[in-house]
Amino acid sequence: MKVPINWLKEYVDITIPLDELARKLTMAGFEVSDIITIGGWQNVVVAQVKAINPHPNADKLRLPTLDIGGEEITVVCGAPNLALGDKVVFAKVGAVMTDAHTGKKETLKAARIRGVESCGMVCSERELGLSDAHEGIMVLPADAPAGMALDEYMGDVVFDFELTPNRADCLSVIGIARETAALTGQTVHLPDTSYEEKGE
Repeated sequence: MKVPINWLKEYVDITIPLDELARKLTMAGFEVSDIITIGGWQNVVVAQVKAINPHPNADKLRLPTLDIGGEEITVVCGAPNLALGDKVVFAKVGAVMTDAHTGKKETLKAARIRGVESCGMVCSERELGLSDAHEGIMVLPADAPAGMALDEYMGDVVFDFELTPNRADCLSVIGIARETAALTGQTVHLPDTSYEEKGE
């Protein structure tokens, strides 16, 4: 079972390093078989598409203007799912990205594409190393704050547990939160489950 640490923190305060927490949980019988880090992106931010103009020299390319947090930048993009107002992921020059064609890590440089300079790029999930999806760009939820570092917005650490059949009580984030609290001397913060009664 995979437990994102940001989700676990909603139910219990984590005051010790994550590798120490993983060791404590494993020694208590809740084996952490893998620690997965999501993120590590540098120079990659949330952006909002403010305008989309046609490329003067290519029918399949467009020139989106992006708000990257108090600053606007225009780049070249060929993604078919680019839409006005969308929140997207923007990599600045210097970001280390996964090449969508070769799968190798490369440092992003400014490029001139069909006569138009592009200082950065709008990213797909594959370029971010999240999945193999490369049919279009990654569209974020509407409440994603433009200009926020992607690491801050969606970076996380995930514990992958190998639980034994007799501990079905830990097949939930709250179950793991209870064990974490017991091992670290913290208190579990359970969500409010009250509701308003109406009618008979």
